[in-house]
Amino acid sequence: MPQKPSTSIFQLAVIVSALGFFVDTYDLLLFAIIRKPSLASLGLNPAEVLSKGELLISIQMIGMVIGGIIFGILGDKKGRLKVLFGSILLYSIANILNGMVVTLNQYILLRFIAGVGLAGELGAGITLVSELLPKEKRSTAAGFIAGFGLFGVVAASMISKMVDWRACYYVGGALGLILLLMRIQVQESTLFKEAQLGETTKGNFLMFFNDRNRFAKYMQCILIGLPVWYIIGILVTFSDQFGKAMGINGVEPGFAIMYLYMAIAAGDFSVGWLSQRLRSRKKTLFIFYGIAMVFTVLYFLQHGGTPGWFYFICAGLGYGAGLNVVYITSSVEQFGTNLRASAGISIPNMVRGTLPLMILLFKFTRELFGNYLTGGWVTGLIIFVTGITAAWLLDETYGKDLEFTEV
Repeated sequence: MPQKPSTSIFQLAVIVSALGFFVDTYDLLLFAIIRKPSLASLGLNPAEVLSKGELLISIQMIGMVIGGIIFGILGDKKGRLKVLFGSILLYSIANILNGMVVTLNQYILLRFIAGVGLAGELGAGITLVSELLPKEKRSTAAGFIAGFGLFGVVAASMISKMVDWRACYYVGGALGLILLLMRIQVQESTLFKEAQLGETTKGNFLMFFNDRNRFAKYMQCILIGLPVWYIIGILVTFSDQFGKAMGINGVEPGFAIMYLYMAIAAGDFSVGWLSQRLRSRKKTLFIFYGIAMVFTVLYFLQHGGTPGWFYFICAGLGYGAGLNVVYITSSVEQFGTNLRASAGISIPNMVRGTLPLMILLFKFTRELFGNYLTGGWVTGLIIFVTGITAAWLLDETYGKDLEFTEV
């Protein structure tokens, strides 16, 4: 007998997915937190710490794009659970090895491998839960997974203050291996099992490109998430540089990231609840775009303030960036069962993978205007306009029946 959808969001699949995303975010932002001490210990000077830090973040994100495609295809062909097992095993081992690097080239290679592994976690978890739960509970469950999971960044920030950067990586690897054991009891999606019985093509990534409407939806789902990673990957990851340009001394990226992610967690919980109340993904998305834009303006209006006020604004940015739950859930709901994992896993990683392009855009604008701050807000303006336009064109998916396939 096929399993009946649970009416509770606190079933094992949701809890384990939330814990998985906790470990995922721990590692995903750990490098941003320990970027300066880890690179300095490898013998890099302050200028190299900045330039090579940008390179390593870009390499990690490229790994996530590739991993998103690979794990997405595997998720539709082999199952959502197999992706969750494979991804956490890969990035747990990579985490442990990251703590053993002695050269920059080793660090680059292992951040790439970790990026590939990290790609499968959130999208596969939300795809699995969306197919297991009744449609009325999807957004609430997704908000819980993302909201709880983001406390992994808070844990990474706190642990980084207690142990050296190498031990931070060992802790992340150990947490991942422990979670791997917990996943044994989780059941596979019924919709996926039923889809396996049919003859429909499964996990064909090229299907996103062979139909104009499907390609448009895929691109829109990617573009609506760009403001989230502009906030995370530029404004907060390089908060020390922005603070310096604003005349604010003592801004620490580790603290900025911690406050950001604590607020993102709150935003994720709020987004899931609000989407349920409004019965709309798009209305919720625009509300949180508005919050993010208000705090982006406040961010660039700072001059000669205090680190405390800077961190408060980072928290506001984080709350607005809680919209990431909406774009991932909506992405899962846009596509049929035979492409759902490919979409749900690849899209958030495509968004993350645009960070190297955003960093290049930021470099171009700051050189064009000859000012670090001007380059930052011009880059943000371009990204927000792009994301909002894509969201306006995207179909509403609240309450959509997921029992369909792509042809």
